[in-house]
Amino acid sequence: MKLHKILVLALVAAYSLTAASVTEKFSALSKVEAERAAAIYNGPRSRVSMWIWSDKYTYQPGEAATFKATIKTNGDLYPYTFVVYRQNNQTGAKTYMTATGSASAEPTDFGGNKLSDGFQAARLADLTKQTVLALPIPEEYGMHTAVVELRDYTGTRILKSAYMKLGVVRATTVLSGDITADRTLTSDTRWEVRGVVNVRNNATLTIEPGTFVIGQPGSSPPSVLLVTRDGKINASGTKSRPIIMTSSQPFGQRKRGDWGGLIMLGKAPINVPANAAGGTNTAGTFFIEGLVANDNFLYGGSDANHNCGTLRYVRVEYAGTILSPNNETNSFTWGGCGKGTVAEHLQAIYGADDSFEWFGGTMDAKWLVGGLGADDYVDFQLGWTGRLQYGLFYQNADARGNRGMEGDNSEFSPTATPFSNPTMYNLTFIGSGSPGFDESNAPGIFLRRGARGTFNNMVVSNFFSGAVDISDAATQAEATAGNVKMNGILMWKNNLGGVAPSAPADTRDGNITSAFTRTYAGSNTNAAQLMVQDPLFVRPFEWSDPDWSGQFGSPLFRAGWVAAPDDGFFDQTAKFIGGIGDDDWTLEWTSWLVEGDIAP
Repeated sequence: MKLHKILVLALVAAYSLTAASVTEKFSALSKVEAERAAAIYNGPRSRVSMWIWSDKYTYQPGEAATFKATIKTNGDLYPYTFVVYRQNNQTGAKTYMTATGSASAEPTDFGGNKLSDGFQAARLADLTKQTVLALPIPEEYGMHTAVVELRDYTGTRILKSAYMKLGVVRATTVLSGDITADRTLTSDTRWEVRGVVNVRNNATLTIEPGTFVIGQPGSSPPSVLLVTRDGKINASGTKSRPIIMTSSQPFGQRKRGDWGGLIMLGKAPINVPANAAGGTNTAGTFFIEGLVANDNFLYGGSDANHNCGTLRYVRVEYAGTILSPNNETNSFTWGGCGKGTVAEHLQAIYGADDSFEWFGGTMDAKWLVGGLGADDYVDFQLGWTGRLQYGLFYQNADARGNRGMEGDNSEFSPTATPFSNPTMYNLTFIGSGSPGFDESNAPGIFLRRGARGTFNNMVVSNFFSGAVDISDAATQAEATAGNVKMNGILMWKNNLGGVAPSAPADTRDGNITSAFTRTYAGSNTNAAQLMVQDPLFVRPFEWSDPDWSGQFGSPLFRAGWVAAPDDGFFDQTAKFIGGIGDDDWTLEWTSWLVEGDIAP
């Protein structure tokens, strides 16, 4: 049976739908009824929460695949046109599916009505972890997407979609040891990383769009994909064919630290002195943390424009290995990467340490998603001077992390040069509402050890600790000197663990715990707009299907946003606060699945 019938049977079972009748689970409406209901219930967005998943990522033809789905209507009575299709992402061909199991290349709704004849709207009902029968996978190699669409009652406008990516592969190939000549990982193969895989000797590792790279468990050494200073990576995925680096463990049983993650090392400046921490490095170089020091793991230099490689539409899941206290690998690690490096549309989810960490360098990044990690989400130190725009970073009470952002200049000297001095716009940080995973002081934005930087148009919400903390004398001196700039920071419901009656959580002093930072926020012209308002997120705490854009009337679109520099990097159309406006740049290539929501 073809792959397109898998999801069809899932939804047939879910809604008890047959060709002859529609039960109360999926209530069809006449055109007149649909128009009347749409006039009453229509709004700017769907209130429905929805996610779908299979039992694993990669299959070979003839294997059995199982799909499940959860739909929460959340009281939404809008009449949707329900459309289900399977897309071959290599060709773009869509196969539309119906309740009877028929398939068509012509746009068709789930009830079997073709576009030329007129779609029929219906109302949804709640559905939880609906199980699908096991069916064989077709011989169509590469990445596929199962898609459920909720369209408006006319069937012309998509209001909401749910996606599940899977790969059809010929075989499994193990990656281990050194890659010393150009090599390409193709999307028709499942690639397993075992131990530390070094890309070196001027080799370029190319990863095709839609490729699955599977990290194997173990920490002696951890399974890590590492690009050395004389290697390069070209991992250019697309929105429909992201590159997914993930755990080898079964769905519902995956956890933080199942493998080591992705490390890229370069020759751009860092601010580390010679023989740091009792080591043997020369000044301006260092050995990346998390691994035993040797020449493959050295980074830093004098080439500000060095190119570590290209990452586009890449997900790193369940990564990060803690070898010893303060000695960990992250989901994404960049050491001394320069301006030639490309990092766009990247997601880190369920990491055992930081989601994204920069050790010096000058590289820029854009469109980042970090979630459910055990430590910090944006972490920089040792002289990083890059730019960052658009980011969503979140944790919850079941998957607590620490700080939203942790910024240092240097642990060796707070006045080491070049100073850490990044420029950031349009980030959203969502805390767990609970104490930090393993740090008692875990605010949304935490600056220390002489860090500098510009931080604008950000949202900080739901942290157990304060929203912002400029923590020590060295960093406070930098702030006083005008080297720490904040503007357009929207705070809401932070300091949940220590709010005093005289400073409730809906005031600026209630959101900030540090005496210096309170003074800075209230009087320093370098902190022009630190505001307290409810951001009115659409769906902030539905973790497998969140939405941190603003509802109608949200202050994200009107309160204190700051124009970014017109320097060729920053997007000038971002006239809002936080990581996302009206355009949802996270659609399709990301995964928000919470393990507990998909566990059997």
